[in-house]
Amino acid sequence: MADERTTCHRCGTELDADALRARLYVCPRCGTYLPMPARERIEQMCDLRSFREFDRGLVSVDPLHFADSRPYRQRLAEARERTGLREAVVTGEGTLDGQRFVLVVLDFAFLGGSMGSAVGEKVARAFERATRRRLPVIAVTTSGGARMQEGILSLLQMAKTTTAVADHDRAGLPYIVLLANPTFGGVAASFGALGDVIVAEPGALVGFVGPRVVEMILGERAPEEMYRAETLLANGMVDMILARPDQRHVLSSLLHHLRRGAPTRTPRAALPTGAYAEAMSAWETVQIARRHGRPTAVDYLGGLFDEFLELHGDRALGDDPAIVGGLAQLDGQSIVVVAQERGRTSEEQAARRRGMAYPEGYRKARRLMRLAEKFDLPLVTLIDTPGAHPGPESERRGIAGALAECLAAMSSIRVPTIGAVIGEGGSGGALALATADRVLMLEHAIYSVISPEGAAAILYRDPARAPQVADALRLTAQDLFSLGVVDRVVPEPPGGAHVQPAVAVRLLRDHLVDALRELRALPRHRRMRDRYRRYRHIGKVGSYWRLVLDERTREVRNVLARHLRRSAPAVGAEPTPQEGGTG
Repeated sequence: MADERTTCHRCGTELDADALRARLYVCPRCGTYLPMPARERIEQMCDLRSFREFDRGLVSVDPLHFADSRPYRQRLAEARERTGLREAVVTGEGTLDGQRFVLVVLDFAFLGGSMGSAVGEKVARAFERATRRRLPVIAVTTSGGARMQEGILSLLQMAKTTTAVADHDRAGLPYIVLLANPTFGGVAASFGALGDVIVAEPGALVGFVGPRVVEMILGERAPEEMYRAETLLANGMVDMILARPDQRHVLSSLLHHLRRGAPTRTPRAALPTGAYAEAMSAWETVQIARRHGRPTAVDYLGGLFDEFLELHGDRALGDDPAIVGGLAQLDGQSIVVVAQERGRTSEEQAARRRGMAYPEGYRKARRLMRLAEKFDLPLVTLIDTPGAHPGPESERRGIAGALAECLAAMSSIRVPTIGAVIGEGGSGGALALATADRVLMLEHAIYSVISPEGAAAILYRDPARAPQVADALRLTAQDLFSLGVVDRVVPEPPGGAHVQPAVAVRLLRDHLVDALRELRALPRHRRMRDRYRRYRHIGKVGSYWRLVLDERTREVRNVLARHLRRSAPAVGAEPTPQEGGTG
């Protein structure tokens, strides 16, 4: 069993077992996260006395008759004696705030949490039970990698567990991973990397090949910081860093959001009707849409939804701050939100590049769209960007492909989709998140193929003519409503959303709720058909032969008109018998 006292490996403080348990195994002196035994994890995660263990009798054998300084069987016996566990993983079913789920917990104290055949088998069986019972899975990982004493059989547990996770995924069931320190090797590169949502503990070291092995193979020391959970968050590999005191609440919220079920509707105020508050020129509207102090996506996220849980990263390269997304609650239903954030202050605008996302931002959006698809959650997007980020960095990272992927996802995703233009909607960077079933647009927002300044520079070589071009581009909400590009114009408070931000948020929320209810009432096949027709037939397009026929018809009409004008009598002339006499 665990020692009565434990020493913090970072600051050397000695701590007794009861004090550690009370602090969830976090050092009170330096804040270091110490290894947490599997049984303590289970007690933290599950409702009281709700956990029922799976496969307790399943244990490792010695298939290779392996021995190094000590026989493998002896090492297993010592690990069982020291930890009170029969294997490096404990699996079972429990409840979290009344929600049933399957729990998989690794324990590093048992042979470094290594994945041998018994560990792989227990993990695979846990996922299979979860699939049969239609339950979500939460896995807590801490592992040094493969169990070398079982050779190639240990390696193949990566394939075994991944296959079971894939089957659970195809069934549309939630899977959440909590990465603890350390998580390396076969666990990190199999079921530990496949969660719908991946969270990590502060300071956790996570990777495929650890620093010590890298040094032995390459002869150079890998910096430990590159393996830190905080670095993984910045590089887009995990969704959030989650402190132990917060884990139970956040994991419960994730289980709630990712479950499938009918929404519970809430009362709402009637939609405002009548004329819009004021008329202004297109250029004046442009100035309001770009105005400092106008509410940004973050402001709307805080007021539109009953709860918003931000998720991070594209799981490939980075976490672009120009795109903010996650899970939220609207009208009693969980939804997925993807928003373009331009920043409120000058410093924020510089950091978020005024909402101009790199390819990884759009790939993050695409990942969140896949989450919405899997769990049948409506998708709401908030559009506010001058366009995708231009320049060599975006091109090297594949901006065209990233935009195309978003467009393809939004046009084919089977859940209800609503896009709302809240500020400046510019070019393909905006369209990539606006190809929705319903497109809403705030009264003083703009949406255009190009900025007025850009169009003036191209057409007249004079950006100063932007006010003139703004009118010609038809970029205001009223213009786009008349063109059939947007479905609703959402009124703003007099003077603009920046004058009364809370009122602007409430108005948008009312329209979002109304649009969501409208889409819920439509059968899926009809909604998908309507979306296809909407974008298939956008704009007025004629065929070549119809254009030729129209041109020939105009020519004939012009000839006839000229002939009639020549043959018509002069004004005031007496008609001849041939020119209209009564005969």
